Amino acid sequence: MTTTAQFPEARQTMPGAGAILRQFWATSKGMTIFLIVSCFFLVLALAGVIVDPREVLGQPVWMKSLKFAISFVFYAPTVLWMFSYVKIRPRLMRFVLDACAAALSIEIVLFIIQAVRGQAMHFNISTPFDTALWNIMSISIMLFYIINIIGFVVFLRQKPVADRAFMLSLKLGMGLMLIGFGLGFLMTNPSADQLKTLEAGGTLAAMGAHTVGAVDGGPGIALMGWSSEHGDLRIAHFIGIHGAQVLALVGWLLYTAKQRFSDKQRLTLIWGAAVAYLGLVASVTVQALRGQALFQPDAITLGSWLGLAVVSILFASVVMKQGSGAGVQGSEIGL
Repeated sequence: MTTTAQFPEARQTMPGAGAILRQFWATSKGMTIFLIVSCFFLVLALAGVIVDPREVLGQPVWMKSLKFAISFVFYAPTVLWMFSYVKIRPRLMRFVLDACAAALSIEIVLFIIQAVRGQAMHFNISTPFDTALWNIMSISIMLFYIINIIGFVVFLRQKPVADRAFMLSLKLGMGLMLIGFGLGFLMTNPSADQLKTLEAGGTLAAMGAHTVGAVDGGPGIALMGWSSEHGDLRIAHFIGIHGAQVLALVGWLLYTAKQRFSDKQRLTLIWGAAVAYLGLVASVTVQALRGQALFQPDAITLGSWLGLAVVSILFASVVMKQGSGAGVQGSEIGL
């Protein structure tokens, strides 16, 4: 039986920053250092956006660094917190986190080099040096993804050391995050225009693209930079990656409401939330592949969003009406 002492999220007082850093350090020294480095990277990128007037593909030259710095600052504490619940294979888990930190640290260095040079980072093969940097990043991303899969497999084998439903939300959230990472590989495929150029014997300045139906660098959505006129694969990539935080939030909210819902209800609702979120990721992925801008959905896309919302609401309503409070135990739905 899980007690409040075993489940930090249930405590009435939040731990201080020092206590959090000590817990992070005990979980993974490498990832904790990476978190600190990411904070400095964030400050550097923000300063660059403010003071450096140069642009790359229609955006400030430091904007991509800024967006990735923000993502890193969210990613590092998320995985440090999640993996603090993993008690099996401690050496392997430390290796997973430390290796992921090393791979992402390489990316930070590459982003800074290209921002200083005023060059695009992703897909850039315009010169031998740019090609070498892109190849290094491609290898680091692939290794990062493989290592995350290893961590996910071990995470799945971990029996709940906290509330069972909450642990399920962490596992499913990490699965969604891996799907989001994987969607990034769709961008590395050459676009239709790039393939035509290659077939005609021409040379390319970039191999791969974010945008579907146009070249990168066109009009974009404010701040995010996603194409406002064509499909953009970064949207599904972004939504999928942050499934970890969204599912963890759902799990925590349901934990705070455990007096109202049985264990079986909470486990079922978490599964429903994961499936609904996966449906959203799939929908925006298909939308992008069809060359359609996020805020210009056609009837098919709108129908998929509406159907997903209606089914999700009905599912949650039915589940919440079943059972009779937290006294029901022993669901067989969880991992």
